[in-house]
Amino acid sequence: MKFEKLCVLGLGYIGLPTSSTFASHGLKVVGVDVNPRVVKSLSQGKLHIYEPGLRTLVQAGLRSGNLVVSEAPEPADAFIISVPTPFKEDKKADLSYVISATKAIVPHLRKGNLVVLESTSPPLTTTDVVVPILERSGLKAGEDFMVAYSPERVLPGQILRELIENARVIGGIDKASAEAGRDLYGIFVRGEIILTDATTAEMVKIMENTYRDVNIGIATEFSRLAERFGVNVWEAIAIANLHPRVSILKPGIGVGGHCISVDPWFFVEAAPDITPLIATARRVNDAQPRFIVDLVRRAMGENLSGRRVAVLGLAYKPNVDDMRESPAVDVARILAESGAQVKAFDPFKPEMEIAGVEVIDTLEEAIADAEALVLTVGHKDLCELDPAVVAGKTDARLALDMIHGWDVAAWEGAGFTIKGLGIRQE
Repeated sequence: MKFEKLCVLGLGYIGLPTSSTFASHGLKVVGVDVNPRVVKSLSQGKLHIYEPGLRTLVQAGLRSGNLVVSEAPEPADAFIISVPTPFKEDKKADLSYVISATKAIVPHLRKGNLVVLESTSPPLTTTDVVVPILERSGLKAGEDFMVAYSPERVLPGQILRELIENARVIGGIDKASAEAGRDLYGIFVRGEIILTDATTAEMVKIMENTYRDVNIGIATEFSRLAERFGVNVWEAIAIANLHPRVSILKPGIGVGGHCISVDPWFFVEAAPDITPLIATARRVNDAQPRFIVDLVRRAMGENLSGRRVAVLGLAYKPNVDDMRESPAVDVARILAESGAQVKAFDPFKPEMEIAGVEVIDTLEEAIADAEALVLTVGHKDLCELDPAVVAGKTDARLALDMIHGWDVAAWEGAGFTIKGLGIRQE
């Protein structure tokens, strides 16, 4: 199948890279976002998200005319839905964005079109939610138009490379839909393209993130056990991983991002009676920020009221500006709720709002009057701080490394008492 014009609904961390990548390969792409501020800034070549190389790609697409941005979809050969699928307070999937985007396509749907859902969704969303809405057009899915599900499987910080190089799974509501999806993504994907049915593709995506979540959960519990038994968890993990069939992940302050911290709940929602392991891993990882705050209490004293704490790092993972479901944000917020005077700094996101927390745009100001420094994210710039230089900019001499990012000997040599996750604290 041949494609000349593409309409992408949702210009976030996946939709915008996808739109600009297709545009760079010669397609006419209309990128749609319902946020007028996003559309306005993108039209001026200004990005609302950070991803290495993305600004150059977007600006090139805009200059060439292959990429245009709009608040509303237009007729096209293919439509890609790439909008958020968060969960509600009851941990059930919020499909309102998917539903709204699908409804917006209906007036523009024509015979021969392909519609692809990329948003991570509970199994059966494509067949039971998206298809019935599209058929309100009067056209029949599988006969008049094609529908497929193709989840993104990329890592923030490496999205542009992985979009092209990673294997791509495409699940169609029928064989023709899957093959049409292959033709579309084959325009730029160099990795293997695997065809299957839509529900299998939906499940594969959630399985991948659930697998990671469960494995992070056991690493999280190992860190708690090590703290109780007086064991350095990092040493224990390194030794255990010498076993040829063991690969324990690194523990940390919790699980964040829009995928791993969210997707497992879709399985629990769909089948609560047969997912106790998945639900438990989610609860373990969700509770980790409070465990981290408890470690701060053990180091500073039970009463944190008025204590001055600098939280270093707010993103959900190193070297990106993505704050979605970030456990570092939770740590800062919980510290503030505990009465601490919290100043937070993130080199990738100098401006954001956290209730009760003062977000500072420079490291120097964040640490100047702190009593304790808490490292929560492994940003390169934060992990490579020279402790001797830091010592000259703050009176704090307590360094709490919660992600195993600092050299203990170097920080102790600079006069700091260094404590952290996985080491028993007296």
